[in-house]
Amino acid sequence: MEKILKGACIFAQSGGPTAVINASAYGVIHTALADPNITKVYGAAHGIKGVLGDELYDMDMEDPEELKLLMHTPSSELGSCRYKMADPDKDETDYRRILEVFRKHDVRYFFYNGGNDSMDTCNKISKYMQASGYDCRVMGVPKTIDNDLFGTDHCPGYGSAAKYIATSVAEVYKDACVYDTGTIVIIEIMGRHAGWLAGAAALACLAGAGPDLVYLPETDFDMDAFIADVSRIYGEKGKCLVAVSEGIHYADGTFVSEAKVSATDGFGHAQLGGLAARLAQVVKVRTGAKVRGIELSLLQRCGAHLASQTDIDEAFLAGKTAVESAVSGVTDKMVAFKRETADGQYRCVTELLPLTVVANTEKKVPLNWINDAHNGVTQEFIDYALPLIQGENSRVVENGLPRFARLKKIRA
Repeated sequence: MEKILKGACIFAQSGGPTAVINASAYGVIHTALADPNITKVYGAAHGIKGVLGDELYDMDMEDPEELKLLMHTPSSELGSCRYKMADPDKDETDYRRILEVFRKHDVRYFFYNGGNDSMDTCNKISKYMQASGYDCRVMGVPKTIDNDLFGTDHCPGYGSAAKYIATSVAEVYKDACVYDTGTIVIIEIMGRHAGWLAGAAALACLAGAGPDLVYLPETDFDMDAFIADVSRIYGEKGKCLVAVSEGIHYADGTFVSEAKVSATDGFGHAQLGGLAARLAQVVKVRTGAKVRGIELSLLQRCGAHLASQTDIDEAFLAGKTAVESAVSGVTDKMVAFKRETADGQYRCVTELLPLTVVANTEKKVPLNWINDAHNGVTQEFIDYALPLIQGENSRVVENGLPRFARLKKIRA
């Protein structure tokens, strides 16, 4: 592949949103607009579906000041999707259409921002372009609050979600201690197969208001042991605060959540929920105590008011690095983070990983970061997560409310 490649680029967002996913969008768009080798910058409406439908936004037409506000705007501003593409050797329909759209707009750079399944899509498109002989550099830009992308120390979006969870847990702890009557509170936190988010609840212990028990999906859940844990702490303290991952499961692999078969997404993943209410019901029956179940749900991934500045800066860096790498001649890679320590201080640097390596591979919490009783996390987990929640963001406020980006989204 020649070093210099001129042409348009498309940026698209996919999967579940985060509080900082638009910071990555700004990293890509701002950097691409300034690069003379990128002749036009397009944003796809609703991820790869926008590419397939030739629904592209002309990012050159946006107000630079509005684009800058993407740094503090939550959710996926260009729209997202959950769309699983078939393997090209079985069905080339989508890939032929993508190539048609790329040729129409002279697209030579494609940046896809997402998690595990999105990197699978990115990988398939990259390999198809290579096989077709069409000169297009394809780069993955990571994101996921689940923090389960393989190969990267952590993912943009996780730090802010972890900060929101830890803060909310600490606030709930204070509220649950108000009355002189005993209370058991169970907080349900996202995380289907990896417990990075639920583990972040333990950070609230640093504020003296953390959970008594934390349950992650990396280990099997035992209802009797759970009731025994809760009853013991409730008997000792007159109250108990529990953080539990939505994906906890029994030894046979079935989810504890009674809502486990309510629906699946486009990739066949179970849509979980209702776990806190179910556990609260069981605990109330078994203990007779006053019990409250709380589900943080979407709040943990869209709480931009609590976004970590570290997370915002790193999300922007991921997008910026993707563009700079592609223009320099790199393709078929995902931007990843590597943790370093300089003078005792945390430092994040980028590296590039092959898309084939990261696609569809989940990174789980190391078992040695979970305590022997499987009801809490160790100091190693705290040391890992703590640097990622640092820094108070400097969001723009208008009329006492956050001022989010208002893009014109002019169709190309």
